[in-house]
This record gives sequence, structure tokens and C-alpha cells, in this order.
Amino acid sequence: MVLDTASAILALAASVAIAGGLVGTGLAQSGIGASGMGIIAERPEKFGQVLFFFVIPETLWIIGFVLGIILLLQIL
Repeated sequence: MVLDTASAILALAASVAIAGGLVGTGLAQSGIGASGMGIIAERPEKFGQVLFFFVIPETLWIIGFVLGIILLLQIL
């Protein structure tokens, strides 16, 4: 399999997009998770609301993954 420079740059761009989404998700969830545990310890009835706010950053890695696939498949 012969790879040209354009394919290598697209693969690198896709990996940066996916990695950026994963790092962003981890950073966002660390703060939300720590504060969420404090809220749940004091008011257990807030579990559903804390869970909702904890799941919102998951969209970052989904967007990064979709962008990586778009770049690799050269859809745009």
C-alpha cells in the first residue's frame, strides 16, 4: 500500500481531531464529576440532574470521532 503526503496529513488531522475530543471530554468530566459527587453526598435526590450534566461532555468525543471519520473517508 502506497501512501502519499496528502493521505498522511489527513490521517494526522483525523488523529488530532479524535484525540482533542477525548482530552476535552476528560478535562470537562473531571471537574463535573468531582463537584457532582459533592452535590450527591449532600443531596442524593439531585442524582439525575448531576448525571445529565456529567453526560453532556460525552458529545465532545462523539464530535471528534465523527470529524475524524469524515477526514479519513474524505467526505468533505
